[in-house]
Amino acid sequence: MYLIRYRTNNGPAQYGYLEGEEIGSVTGDIFGEFVRGGTVGQLAEVQLLPPVDPGKIIAVSFNYTDSLREAGLPAPLLPPIFFKAPTAVIGPGAPIRLPAQSEAVVHGAALAVVIGRRGRWVSPEAASQYVLGYTCANDVLALDVADLDQAWTRAGSYDTFCPLGPAIATHANPAELVVQCAVNGVTRQMTSTNDMLFTVPQVLAFTSAAMTLLPGDVILMGSPAGAGPLAPGDLVEVTIEGVGKLSNPVVAEASS
Repeated sequence: MYLIRYRTNNGPAQYGYLEGEEIGSVTGDIFGEFVRGGTVGQLAEVQLLPPVDPGKIIAVSFNYTDSLREAGLPAPLLPPIFFKAPTAVIGPGAPIRLPAQSEAVVHGAALAVVIGRRGRWVSPEAASQYVLGYTCANDVLALDVADLDQAWTRAGSYDTFCPLGPAIATHANPAELVVQCAVNGVTRQMTSTNDMLFTVPQVLAFTSAAMTLLPGDVILMGSPAGAGPLAPGDLVEVTIEGVGKLSNPVVAEASS
């Protein structure tokens, strides 16, 4: 099933499910008990929103063997995580804004895990019970800011630096998915999640040993090699098989 969050005619945000180009109604809590209803509209008639409004976003900085080779780094013993601000989240079609503080903003295709229920000390064996589903993410990063700070939190937390969407795929198997990123139609990243150093169950177990995971929290599972620069006028597309395609234009941030 594909769950979406959308708005019609500037109305309130609401959840639905997607079948082809048709939107069906959802009654109840997607993080608890809900039922599916009949068709309520067409995808072309609504504004797609980020499929979730996360309380926290946890990102793995290096989780692919090819990205480690590209950076010339040894394999980490534990998942290297950092945080992105929830205010960085935008939805499909919304513009990524390049801030004036950076001259080296790069894209980063990533599989995003959407947490479905509260969990602490989650075992790898039980991890799937705490996952609502998966969506596409673009883990945008200002490399020069990261180098200046010697940390990734500010560099990854500028407004619009976490596009999510278009839907939450509740049926996807995270172990064998092809993650791709194209800029202006040219493929820059393409790797299978089979090449991840740390699996989804391992990362959930690791993070939940330190902090409580809450419904709606998002975990970005790292980005493969090939993350490249973004410039105003670009169109960046993250595609994950069986999950969806997330497209966002790139613009320069207007001065205040």
